[in-house]
Amino acid sequence: MPRNAELLAAVVLVRGPPTVLEPPSAVQRAAEHVRARLRQASDGLPAAQRAVLPGMVVGDNSRLDQKLSDDFRAAGLAHLLVVSGANLAIVIGAVLALCRFAGLGRRVAPFPAALAVAAFVVVARPEPSVLRATVMGVIGLLALFTGRPRQGVPALAAAVLLLVLIDPGLARSYGFALSVLATAGLLVLAPPWRERLRRRMPDLLADALAIAAAAQVAVAPVLVMLSGEVGVVSVAANLLAAPAVAPATLLGALGAVTALISVPIAELLMWPAGFAVGWIVWVARASAKLPYATIPWKGGGLGALTLLAACALAVLILRSRRLRLAAVAVTAGILLAVIGLRVIAPGWPPPAWAMVACDVGQGDALALAAGPGRAVVVDTGPDPGPVNACLGRLGVRDVPMLILTHPHADHIGGTAGVREGRRVHTVLTTPRASGREARYTSGLLSRVALPGQRWNVGDLELSVLGPLSTGPGLTPADDGTTINNASIVLVARRPGFSALLAGDVELEAQRALAGSVPAVQVLKVPHHGSRSQDPAFLTAAHASVSLISVGRDNDYGHPSPVTVNRLQHLGAHVHRTDQEGDIAVVRTATGLSIVPRH
Repeated sequence: MPRNAELLAAVVLVRGPPTVLEPPSAVQRAAEHVRARLRQASDGLPAAQRAVLPGMVVGDNSRLDQKLSDDFRAAGLAHLLVVSGANLAIVIGAVLALCRFAGLGRRVAPFPAALAVAAFVVVARPEPSVLRATVMGVIGLLALFTGRPRQGVPALAAAVLLLVLIDPGLARSYGFALSVLATAGLLVLAPPWRERLRRRMPDLLADALAIAAAAQVAVAPVLVMLSGEVGVVSVAANLLAAPAVAPATLLGALGAVTALISVPIAELLMWPAGFAVGWIVWVARASAKLPYATIPWKGGGLGALTLLAACALAVLILRSRRLRLAAVAVTAGILLAVIGLRVIAPGWPPPAWAMVACDVGQGDALALAAGPGRAVVVDTGPDPGPVNACLGRLGVRDVPMLILTHPHADHIGGTAGVREGRRVHTVLTTPRASGREARYTSGLLSRVALPGQRWNVGDLELSVLGPLSTGPGLTPADDGTTINNASIVLVARRPGFSALLAGDVELEAQRALAGSVPAVQVLKVPHHGSRSQDPAFLTAAHASVSLISVGRDNDYGHPSPVTVNRLQHLGAHVHRTDQEGDIAVVRTATGLSIVPRH
């Protein structure tokens, strides 16, 4: 049944493959033809430019990898990867300029512009931001046709009312809210800020700074609700990227149209567009690498309210000279303290790390150190981006062994992220594999984990404890517990370190394995700390450190308070990725220590 007050009447559970009822319409086929020609024309560009340009022009992000997407998000440039009002404004402006050059008056020019808008919406797909921008654009063209002055705020209000009446679901769309708020910021905040800034700096710089700051301030509360962080470098990144946005969009759009006639000619247009996109990509990557490009903040509604309160306090400070001086002094003190901490505190990864539980949300991904730049990876989380970023921070370039404990998406879905820019030598799968893993591991040497096997990678030794059952492979009809109990269970050892990695095994498998579980220092708690834990299994491990890989505010209630209390009662220190981020287990002269990366 529907949850979280969503606008749903029912939930349909799909069984079996989809059936094609009818082919795409002629309009849809034509739109996909345009997108395909644009991709073809951009094939000669470097990989990053080839991925970003179609997204900026027509919202086609099919080539965009998660790492680059994360860099754009951290830099506050994610809005450039989707079609928005800015794209439509550029297209309308270009068409109206051509009409003016051709001598068409205001009574005729809106019609070619309206046709361009319709074609643009079909190719870019009717996403919330595109719909909002389309309605506003049509209202603006109508004002041009009638000769009445165009006013942005009434146009925005009319667009929002019309679209919500047509599709009430947009009232709950974060994408639609971000689009409307960004536009409102440009209409309400940017003009007075621009006038104030023009008193102190050149007009061109004042305009750019006012636009970037107004849009960012307007959307900040919603972004905090979604991500739980505040972008620090976003205004500067948008200022640096702004000069390249219009050339990239216009040349890309012109290339898309030209590609319908001649792909070779379109390829010539792609090169200057690629240079503009290359600059934007460099800004995104450089900004994302800066220390504290984003800072943690309380998520949800409370986070939005506290951010608004902080903005109100900032306005009061800016209006008072004494408060400004006090704020500068406090900020300088904090800055010095932060710099001092970065100099004194160890960086990431901490030296002599033996194991890291990567924060990949509701899923598992572990890295076991196997030498400089090398790590054995156990599971990959649900998505490629987080595990790729985690291994990148650890400096892992070579993966001697990738172990996929069982074929659930939250353990194998991020496999492409492990393979991104790294060499993976061998894949180890459960003997009851379903074949689902093969979709992620094509071209890699695959082996089956059998009880009693030992694998040595440098001074790291891996012993396979389970699954004890090596019966028939898993099928789509198997329930979640059956698949969980097919998990590979490992013991990892190296000098000064030992760990039990238990996949997602539940009560039945834990009871079968309890007698063979050795005492270890670290336990990767099975199944994200669910309540389904056998006390004898947990007791046998005798671990002083328990790691729970779990997603923040997940729908499963993981970890169970009963499990956490039981582990603490056994004397274990419990650490969770949802609260601490990446968690490193470090060997020291006196034993093990835990270093979280918040």
